[in-house]
Amino acid sequence: MALSTLNELNSPSKNHLYKDIGLDQWPIIYCANYNIGFLGMEKLHPFDSSKWRSVVRFLRDAQMITNATIVQPNEATKEDLLTVHTRRYLSSLKWSINVARVLEVAPIAVLPSFLVQRKVLRPLRYQTGGTILAGKLALERGWAINIGGGFHHCSSDRGGGFCAYADLTLLIKNLFTYYSDRVKKVLIVDLDAHQGNGYEHDFLNDDRVFIMDMYNRQIYPHDHEAKSAIKCKVELTNHTNDKTYLRLLHINLEKSLNEFRPDFVVYNAGTDILEGDPLGNLNITPEGVVVRDEIVFSKCIRDKQLPIVMCTSGRYQRTNARVIADSILNLSTKNLISC
Repeated sequence: MALSTLNELNSPSKNHLYKDIGLDQWPIIYCANYNIGFLGMEKLHPFDSSKWRSVVRFLRDAQMITNATIVQPNEATKEDLLTVHTRRYLSSLKWSINVARVLEVAPIAVLPSFLVQRKVLRPLRYQTGGTILAGKLALERGWAINIGGGFHHCSSDRGGGFCAYADLTLLIKNLFTYYSDRVKKVLIVDLDAHQGNGYEHDFLNDDRVFIMDMYNRQIYPHDHEAKSAIKCKVELTNHTNDKTYLRLLHINLEKSLNEFRPDFVVYNAGTDILEGDPLGNLNITPEGVVVRDEIVFSKCIRDKQLPIVMCTSGRYQRTNARVIADSILNLSTKNLISC
């Protein structure tokens, strides 16, 4: 194949999920299609299925963004998903009982497949498209935030923990494909309360990806095989507080950045670390979450000049949206992100 043809095939313009944005737009990605809600089913799981809408509303109320300045993604198609996922796994999602298992909402198993596809999986495909788009925008602007995404329990052939699509693996694989001249090494910083076992399975033998995972070892998923992919493992225990958490983050993030020297950072910023979370079981305050995100952005952007994508990932309390918005507003106030 001629070099010019190969370059054309690898051009970002060939990925329909990538799009150009205006100079007046923030690289903050969201659309109304992110939100899940039908027949009250969303109330059967502690996962806040309308959190994404609430975060954007708080940012809009603070006059940081407007509807015109936010970036709307495209839905990830089957062809996009097949970049990582097996056909067998995607086919399994045609059955409501399998989707119910992945989302851990048993009543979904009895719903017609067309409803589950439209009301549950379609929003997750939009969020997956948003995560992939965030990679391109971060390279252009230095940072990008997907108000959704961060489905870190899903791998190429298995979903679970409310994660149906491997958006983080897809983000990284697309960067290696379309920006191979700029992105050769990626650091994943996973600060969700749960171990990110999905992408860990996907990158078990890939030296281009360095995983720093800081999680509560006493909760789901207890995936010991996936742990072998973690290069910097920080295992916490129930009720870890701000002081311990932030000290460990500071030490281990600095260590990971200096040891691996990445070209790009993927930050999975779950807020299920908050005190009172029914699944995370840690004792981090809202102020601690704000400081956590400031540490990550400061070390990656200000100290190392590295492009970074942030996904909001897991959270299981109605107050999480306010905390996420406050953290993003703080990043703007501290000039760590700007339009």
